[in-house]
This record gives sequence, C-alpha cells and structure tokens, in this order.
Amino acid sequence: MTLPTLIQKHNNQVVETRLKKFYSMMNQAIVRAEADYGDRKTWYTSYGGGGGYDADKNAAVANSIEQWFNKYFKPYLKISKTEKLSSGFFVVYFLDGSALAISSYSSGDWSFYPGNPQKCIKKYGLGNTGAGSGACFFLFNYNPNSVSKHHYNKGVEPYKSGWDGDEAHLLSGQSFSCDTNHRGYCTALIQANGWKIPDNYPYKVSY
Repeated sequence: MTLPTLIQKHNNQVVETRLKKFYSMMNQAIVRAEADYGDRKTWYTSYGGGGGYDADKNAAVANSIEQWFNKYFKPYLKISKTEKLSSGFFVVYFLDGSALAISSYSSGDWSFYPGNPQKCIKKYGLGNTGAGSGACFFLFNYNPNSVSKHHYNKGVEPYKSGWDGDEAHLLSGQSFSCDTNHRGYCTALIQANGWKIPDNYPYKVSY
C-alpha cells in the first residue's frame, strides 16, 4: 500500500469517526434540551436574511443565532470557543478539533468541518455548497418544522431536502446528489453506508 493510499485511508477514518460523533452528540444535546424546554418544534427558531455583502445584516443574524445556540445547545456540549465571521457564519469549535458553521442565510443549514475550518475555507472559500462540500465540510440540516419529511420533527440530519428516498439518488440522479455541483447529499450518502465512506464516493476527503 502506497503512502498516499495510507494517508487517504487515515483521512477517511478520521472523517467517518467525527461525522458519526457529531451526529450523535448534537442529537443527544437536542434530547437534553427537550427535557428542559419541551418539544423541539416549539423552541426551534429559524433565522435568515443574512448572507451576501451586507455586514450589518450578517452581524444581526449571527448575533441571533449565537443567542439561540447558547441557550439551547451550548450547555449540553463541550466547546472550546465560538466566533462570528464577517460573512455572518456563526462558528462553534469542539474539543476534538472539529467545528460547526451555521449560516446567517438560513440557520437550518449547518456545515460540519471534521478539522480546522480555516484550512478548508482558505482552499475552497466559505459557503454551504461547492468544491469543499463533501470533501472537507459536510452538510447537515436542523429544522424540525421543515416541510420535508426527512427533516420534520427530526433532530440534526444530513441534508436530504428534496430527496425521493432512493438511495442510489444520494450519489447521482437528482439536483442535490453528491456527484453534482451542489453536493448536498454527500453526508447522507455516508450515513446510508453506516457512516463509512463508500468505495464509489466521488471525492477525496480531508480534515
């Protein structure tokens, strides 16, 4: 086995482990928050309207997301620090070196970084889709009031909005499939394979 193959195998293992851990950790936090605040659908709040180049609007939305997150999630998680980026993203850093970025454009859209997000952002830029998605950050959605059956009354789930339920379409065949420019279903594809990166996964992952 060549050195590049060994390195990629290690990268895969780290990403798989941290994806599974993040999914479990966040959903355990939601269950604990429900014990204190009731049904998740009643305390979930959607924030949006940020994004783009309006720094004041981005900051206002990020402040609201931060207050909401600090109330309903932070007490149940082990966090090293948080920060707000000028783009409006609210970023949460975990003790294992991974991070969560919540978008000011839509607070239900969550990007999970298995490693230092700055490394990924420097290479691919900051956003919820594009070349870095499915490679060094992975899309989740948290909106228990969603009209999507894949997210309604659920906790944090891999992005599945619009998915028709056919597992083959997580890889290809729909607008948000993993092999498209959007790459929305890449996280769901890994989840469907038992949180293991499939052999036919279209990208090399990193952290």
